[in-house]
Amino acid sequence: MLRRIHHAAIICSDYQRSKDFYTRILGLRIIAENLRAARQSWKLDLALPDGGQIELFSFPAPPPRPSTPEARGLRHLAFAVDDLDAACAHLVAQGVTVEPIRVDEFTGARFTFFPDPDGLPLELYEVRQAVPVTCSG
Repeated sequence: MLRRIHHAAIICSDYQRSKDFYTRILGLRIIAENLRAARQSWKLDLALPDGGQIELFSFPAPPPRPSTPEARGLRHLAFAVDDLDAACAHLVAQGVTVEPIRVDEFTGARFTFFPDPDGLPLELYEVRQAVPVTCSG
């Protein structure tokens, strides 16, 4: 029945600032950008490398999202990365505040969090590729 997540939708407070963050800093490719004039809203479709998408919306005066303390509902959006140290260094070089790296107590994987321009918690989760074992004989 369900195959994968198709997209995550994010409402931002400053469309140009968030568009810059998701395209220039995170490197997502623009699929489509449309002004929905009747709703005074921009909709930006962004491609994730695995085929998933992020839809970035702007609306006039959206209320802030409660992030702390953690509220009911979607907790955060996580992105898989091959090299967490390199991804963190890239974000820090762009002026993004990145939390200290932690280790998942159950999987042993390393991860960290950083905010988007509206404080939405985003996670980087390191997924190491298995190295094939070869036998010589």
